[in-house]
Formats: sequence, C-alpha cells, structure tokens
Amino acid sequence: MTSMPRILIVAGSDSGGGAGIQADIKTITALGGYAMTAITAITVQNTLGVHGVHVIPPEIIAQQMQVVIEDIGVDIIKLGMLGDVATIHAIADVLEHDTHIPVILDPVMTAKGGARLLQQHALDALKARLIPRATLITPNLPEAEQLLACAITSVQHMREAAKKVHDAYGCAVLMKGGHGEGAQIVNLLHTGDGSYAMHSQRIDTPHTHGTGCTMASAIALRYGLGDDLYHACLFAQHYVHGAIVRAPHFGGGHGPLHHGWCIEQKLS
Repeated sequence: MTSMPRILIVAGSDSGGGAGIQADIKTITALGGYAMTAITAITVQNTLGVHGVHVIPPEIIAQQMQVVIEDIGVDIIKLGMLGDVATIHAIADVLEHDTHIPVILDPVMTAKGGARLLQQHALDALKARLIPRATLITPNLPEAEQLLACAITSVQHMREAAKKVHDAYGCAVLMKGGHGEGAQIVNLLHTGDGSYAMHSQRIDTPHTHGTGCTMASAIALRYGLGDDLYHACLFAQHYVHGAIVRAPHFGGGHGPLHHGWCIEQKLS
C-alpha cells in the first residue's frame, strides 16, 4: 500500500452526483486517496429517481480496469453497480488475473427511489463469480434478503444472515441496518474472527442518496491505509453519519450527502 491508496472504482455514473462513481470519487478524494474509475453504466438520474440507464459494453469496462492496473497500479478495487451478467463476467475475468488486489463489493441492486440496477438473472452470476472473490461485501437489508432469499427483521437475523454469507462464500460481510427500524442503526460486521455490532444514531431525513456507495468507498480507502476491516467499517460509519448530518438539502427527493465535510473541518 502507498501513503495515498490507489482505489479503482468499478461502478455506474450518477448524473445527479449523489451516488455511484461521483460519490465514490468525492469520498476517496476527501479522505486522502487517489480515485480511478471503470464506468459500467451511465444513468440519467436526479434526486427524484433514475430516468434511464445506458450500459457500457463489457469489453470497454474490462479495458478501463486493465489499463489503470497495468500503468498506475491499484491497491484496492471497489465494485458498485454492475447491472448485467456480461458485465459481471468481464469484471471477474480481469480479477482472475489480479488475485492480489483486495475487493470491496457493494452489491447494488436497486436505487434509493426503487429503480432496479441489477438484472434479476445477474444475481446468480454475482454469487458465483464475484462474491467469493470479495474481501468484504456490504449489503443493506433488502440486498441481503435477495442474496439469501429470506426475511431479515432483527439484529439476530442480521447476525445469522451474515454468518450464512461468510460460510457460503468465504468473504467478510458488513450487514447494513439502515433499512431497519428504531432510533439506532445497527451495522453488523462478520469476519472469520467473529461478529461486531456498530451503532449509529438514526437521522430523520430524506437526504441519504448514495450512503451505500459512500460507505463502501470509505471502507476501501481506510483498508487501503492499513486499517483492519473492523476499524475501516467503524471509520466509514462515522464519516457517512457526518455527511448525512451536513447534507446540503438539494433536490426535491432523496438528496445527496456532503462528502467534503471532513475537508472543511481540517481547513477551518
């Protein structure tokens, strides 16, 4: 690893700037890393929803990854919106040649407004080729329910579900509890060493667009700096909470976070 971790983001573009590639770049830059991208899709998107999706050809996605790996070098790969089976296979083929690079996988399936961002039949390819390759996956509760085909309605269910994923695929799991209920959000990390619950105060706000992308990118950055997974996840939770608290309240729907709040604090 370097003092400025090189993070390759493989994800979709959000024209509204709140999620996807844009949120990833903002997060990694704000936290002191160097962001590179392989764009998987261009979305027509604002705070009110996803209005269109244009998928990038799989061979172009793979080439974007290959050229930066070969020239600049990559310390961590962060995977976000993948969309379809062909894209998943193209990415997995690249990763088979670079098995030393840790992978943080955010299994993006739907947008905040409900639009589907992963084709249903692509889920099997994700399970077969990318989840076993991941160092950590970061599903929210609806995504975990789709992965396991079961309901998750309590912290105990989260703990059991995270263990099932770890046992089935061999990767660490951060089960995010933002879709749960109660004044406290519980995020549950399960690794080969055990389970760790991390608590955060729930904020009553619609301005949470891009929280999953931001969380995974912050984890990738901190892991690239040498944190273990627990401390990387704990840091990311604090960072995302701060970004929600300071959200700029843009748009009429699910608004973006303030990714640069930590920079402002350092400069002031």
